[in-house]
Amino acid sequence: MVTESSISKAKEFLEIAYRLQMQGKYEEAIKNYNLSIQLHPTAEAHTFLGWAYSFLGDYEKAIEECRKAIEIDPEYGNPYNDIGSYLIELGNPDEAITWLELALKAGRYDSVHYAHLNLGRAYELKGLWFEALEEYKKVIEIKPDYELAKKLYYALQGKLN
Repeated sequence: MVTESSISKAKEFLEIAYRLQMQGKYEEAIKNYNLSIQLHPTAEAHTFLGWAYSFLGDYEKAIEECRKAIEIDPEYGNPYNDIGSYLIELGNPDEAITWLELALKAGRYDSVHYAHLNLGRAYELKGLWFEALEEYKKVIEIKPDYELAKKLYYALQGKLN
């Protein structure tokens, strides 16, 4: 049974886990994400747990956690983007594109610039340079101070000149 107390404690573990992860303490973060999930599973906790696994190079577990997040909240865009990002790292840009497009369609996703950036990366890997440039350009329009997007955009533009 979910109580106010268990939800509150789950939130505490989630916040602790996030701080640990930002300090590079991934194993400790994973323990705290799991404690949070045991008390009150949320899409956010599963997504962030997946993110922690990705920092350890375990993309399969990361994808598994993101899939659990989507089961809990199909409108939460972050896990779709993260799966796309992990698939790019695994050398599968075709499948990544599908997930990144789903991220852009999600109803609850405040960071669409990440999906556009990752779409650009996937298109670039496939040799679809003009499509990649368009995605990088979208990121720069959304987040004009996002240096990585500018770097990728100008580097690819330089290759094409």
